[in-house]
Amino acid sequence: MKKKNIYFISDMHFGLPNHEKSLIREKLLVKLLDEIKLQASIIYFVGDIFDFWWEYKYVVPRAYVRFLGKIAEMVDSGTEIHFFTGNHDVWMKDYLHIELGVTIHTKELITEIYGKKFFIAHGDGLGAGDKAYKLLKKIFQNKFLQWCYSRLHPNFAFSIAKIWSHSRRKKEKVYKFRGIDKEIMIQFSKEMIKTKYFDYFIFGHRHFPLMIQIGESSKHVNIGDWLVNYTFAIFNDEGFKLMTYKNGHQEEFETDLNKLQNINIF
Repeated sequence: MKKKNIYFISDMHFGLPNHEKSLIREKLLVKLLDEIKLQASIIYFVGDIFDFWWEYKYVVPRAYVRFLGKIAEMVDSGTEIHFFTGNHDVWMKDYLHIELGVTIHTKELITEIYGKKFFIAHGDGLGAGDKAYKLLKKIFQNKFLQWCYSRLHPNFAFSIAKIWSHSRRKKEKVYKFRGIDKEIMIQFSKEMIKTKYFDYFIFGHRHFPLMIQIGESSKHVNIGDWLVNYTFAIFNDEGFKLMTYKNGHQEEFETDLNKLQNINIF
């Protein structure tokens, strides 16, 4: 059977909120990957795969072996897999590329698939506004500060990161959809097509599963998340679909803007 399907998955945040609940979601994703492995030509994981990921020279987080093992198996069988760094796993370096054979992207990717032009990015920091976060992102990406942080013992460094991440989640128990005219990434897509055409803009980050038309024929897609919605997208020569695996089987997901006002994280 020829592999022809392209998949997009985002914002699994493995490790959140604890090992037990994260493992349930990890096993569910591995089940989906088992189902699609014979059809998947390429899979794009569009950022925040892990709620925290840090690589020392000889140390990486002790977790996620089912997911990582499945990725290695799929790469070995001929599936091309891409990992985008998000704002939670921005410190991804070359370990996963060397061990698993995945391609790591630290910025947006412009590519063509089946004759269609794609702009793919996690989405954090794009567009106008949100200056406080953009400053924080620069701090996270500063090589000297990363070197300083890596001087800490892994037990201490990972504990700090988990405390920080969990404290942010307590403040963000609900993701609020701001409306099409106020969502920064939607406005970014609209500005982009004024000067350069894309058939599809693919983003993670906001956790809302959303596919809307912008301009005459372009589509803006938020993949959603693997925390609440369990959504993913599939593209082949027949078209593009936003899907959900929330009930343990693949179903098409229909965007309903009226249901995007508030999404509880847990």
